[in-house]
Amino acid sequence: MIAALQLPRPEEIARMTRKTAQSDLQSTARRVIDIEARAIASLAPRIGQSFVAACELCLGCEGRVVVTGMGKSGHIANKLAATLASTGTPAFFVHPAEASHGDLGMITRKDIVIALSNSGETTELLTLLPLLKRLGIKLITMTGKQDSTLARAADAVLDVGVSEEACPLNLAPTASTSAALAMGDALAIALLEKRGFTEEDFALSHPGGTLGRKLLLNVADVMRTGTAIPRVSLDTMLIEGLMEITSKGLGMTAVTDAGGQLRGIFTDGDLRRKLDSGMDVRSVRMEQVMTAGGVTATPDMLAAEAVHLLESYKINCLVVVDDQNVVVGALNIHDLFRAGVV
Repeated sequence: MIAALQLPRPEEIARMTRKTAQSDLQSTARRVIDIEARAIASLAPRIGQSFVAACELCLGCEGRVVVTGMGKSGHIANKLAATLASTGTPAFFVHPAEASHGDLGMITRKDIVIALSNSGETTELLTLLPLLKRLGIKLITMTGKQDSTLARAADAVLDVGVSEEACPLNLAPTASTSAALAMGDALAIALLEKRGFTEEDFALSHPGGTLGRKLLLNVADVMRTGTAIPRVSLDTMLIEGLMEITSKGLGMTAVTDAGGQLRGIFTDGDLRRKLDSGMDVRSVRMEQVMTAGGVTATPDMLAAEAVHLLESYKINCLVVVDDQNVVVGALNIHDLFRAGVV
């Protein structure tokens, strides 16, 4: 007997179809990444005298670096301008179509221009060439065509040509824009290092960022002051000191003398240890139970340094004193969290 042919059930066919579709999507993604990775890797051997010349033009610029490009190249140009500006090279983006309708007035004789065009024949950029030459403005071109009109007019040419786009039609800018983006980053970082740009410089241009907060915020900016500071005198009874700790919510209190100078600190941890020893909290004064001195911060100390103190001493709060050892503030780890320093 011949066995009957058993066809896959509809749900099995659907499952195999979905699996094939998913595999195709993953294969396409891997192919795109591979093409773009090879495009970027191919740039390294091209870094030569032209790249050095471009860097020297930027370093010698007495004005600003004006970056321009059309379409997808324009988006990369806009990003390059932002990267340059945030890493020590004053720069801004100008749309080439708008430039020929008035925005060219934003460019001065002291500026230089970086123009991005894969073809090197972008009409809106070529329209600007006579005007730039008339003003004596130096031009750096980032292009994939070394014999293009834009390349021939440039004072320095950065070759970002690619052998193929990741687009299967070889039309949509994909690998070429990735290459231009990488070359722009290479230029910006080379300039950053040559200028000796530091973390502090970066923070000044990124005051809202994490690094900016770490390098620009002082303890004075985040500490609690006035009546928010937990503090008691030397002769305060321990039971009253506990009420101060509870009401101020910092898990500790400063112990000061009559002049407001810090004499000691008493924390929740100290209380637990005293209770374990059987001490009667109603019969002792703060001077008898405090930890003399203690770890302190100063108002002008970086908030990041306060974090380091907390971590080093494995504590959660700090008393802040001035140069006369007078208590002027207090903070804990939560204050630093809220300020974005941690």
